[in-house]
Amino acid sequence: MAEYFVHESSYVDDGAQVGAGCKIWHFCHISAGAELGEGCNLGQNVFVASGVRLGRGVKVQNNVSIYTGVEVEDDAFLGPSMVFTNVVNPRSHVNRKDEYRRTHVGRGATIGANATIVCGVSLGRYAFVGAGAVVTRDVPDYALVYGSPARVRGWMCACGVQMEFADGSSARGVCPACGAEYVRSQGAVRPAEEPV
Repeated sequence: MAEYFVHESSYVDDGAQVGAGCKIWHFCHISAGAELGEGCNLGQNVFVASGVRLGRGVKVQNNVSIYTGVEVEDDAFLGPSMVFTNVVNPRSHVNRKDEYRRTHVGRGATIGANATIVCGVSLGRYAFVGAGAVVTRDVPDYALVYGSPARVRGWMCACGVQMEFADGSSARGVCPACGAEYVRSQGAVRPAEEPV
């Protein structure tokens, strides 16, 4: 008996690895060679291509396609109808399968509904991409980005609440929701207890 749930309308190809406790809902397709860590939850109409790796506890909302070249770390959230790409300059008449670019989504990152992640970028740990954003460059750990193209607009706690920092090049911030402390220095944010 399988240690995970697959709705009867979905397909998990032979050779796909699905971790215990995963839930794969209506009209999904998991390709051979894809890897899903324990406890992932895939909403309706999700496609996972060969070579994709999802960490533990990843939540993928409805209508998301995760193409070859994408790697998602533990506890990330992929919002409804968000988009990954894997080729910079696609043409229907030119085969570019050997030009797939790697896209990395860090631990605990959130990608909002209808956002587009252009291939070849890396989203940092607990980064937060706003709904409808177009991400064309790397996103730092804990950064809040939105717009087209997406720009850093603030900083988010690991719990998902925006933080305020005092002015200055080096400053401390406290999450108003959970009280976690962070340090901002030289355009980067890290938990206060994390070594430099």
